[in-house]
Amino acid sequence: MRALPVRVDAVLIQAVIAAALSFAHLHDLAVAAGQDGWKAWAYPVSVDLLMVAAWKRLRSGESRAAGWSWFLVAIAASLGANVATAGLLDLDNVPAWLRISVAGWPAVAFLGGTLLAHGATDRTEAVAGPDPLPHVEPESPALPAAPEVPRTAAQPPAALVDHARKVAAEHRTRTGSPIDTATLRARLGVPLPLAEAIAAQLT
Repeated sequence: MRALPVRVDAVLIQAVIAAALSFAHLHDLAVAAGQDGWKAWAYPVSVDLLMVAAWKRLRSGESRAAGWSWFLVAIAASLGANVATAGLLDLDNVPAWLRISVAGWPAVAFLGGTLLAHGATDRTEAVAGPDPLPHVEPESPALPAAPEVPRTAAQPPAALVDHARKVAAEHRTRTGSPIDTATLRARLGVPLPLAEAIAAQLT
């Protein structure tokens, strides 16, 4: 007997069922609050998209406070619809405060989605480059000045190395693997020779 090409995941099936039920509850609540037609279907979509955007922000490791805040807002909206449609409210006579809440939800979802999607996630700090080599003056006019020795590799400042360690630690926490030179260079916004010199000090 041939094995199934796709492994059936019980947790995934449970998640799909729960999402479908929550979607239906949000739709029914929107209809009861006076939002009919395509608008009633748009409400559960906006709640789910806000939850996904918040979850992606949490997974990215950036602005976790904002991610948790909007994730809880989306959970509260979904859970509130589940409870409201469980018989605790008369859906034939929805109170005014609930109609106002449903009518105001699109503005809340738009604000949350915009802040999560376009928030600063990868801000690169401006870091000054290495100090130039000092000019060597001859001690006596009778003696020729010693030739200046060119620097073969950029020497990264200590502050830049410390910042790179934080970036590398955050990358390892998020991906589970050490950061490579190309990614480190992109995150720091420095030339390749300087990124290689920094990477050598991180090992």
